[in-house]
Amino acid sequence: MLSARAVGLGPALRQAALRPRNVALRNIVARRTIQTESLPPSAAQEILNKQRLLRPSSPHFTIYQPQLTWVASIVNRGTGVGLSVLLYGFSLAYLVAPGTFDSAHVIEFVGSMPEAVKIAGKTILAAPFAFHSLNGIRHLAWDMNKFMTVKGAYSTGYAVLAGTAVSTVALVMM
Repeated sequence: MLSARAVGLGPALRQAALRPRNVALRNIVARRTIQTESLPPSAAQEILNKQRLLRPSSPHFTIYQPQLTWVASIVNRGTGVGLSVLLYGFSLAYLVAPGTFDSAHVIEFVGSMPEAVKIAGKTILAAPFAFHSLNGIRHLAWDMNKFMTVKGAYSTGYAVLAGTAVSTVALVMM
């Protein structure tokens, strides 16, 4: 306090610090009252649903122009799932009824179908197989860090589409 007395602030400083209703201190430390309300746990879900309704929705991919890169990715996943479902479905059917789903019965059943149905069935099986196989080779090239530019991604994408068309026709004609 000696330095405060030397400047002439001693009594004023003591008076400000010891005053019970200090306006300066009240402005520094603001008082706020918080009002809380106890809610049951079921009310939390209602509050959350109301908040979700007020949130802006993110743009969906349908507002964007379709691009070869993401369309090929979606089709690759779809063909993979479809081929897997067919493989596991036929395998389970063979396990459940081996006499019905053996090679002789399947060949006899397919042989009795009209020619248009055979070609349509072959196309439905050959196109996803060809696309998924060729797109898998494209992904292996990407794993080796090849064709990683936008131009490379598009050129390999178009090559996969062309190869799919050619190999689908070749597989159907077998």
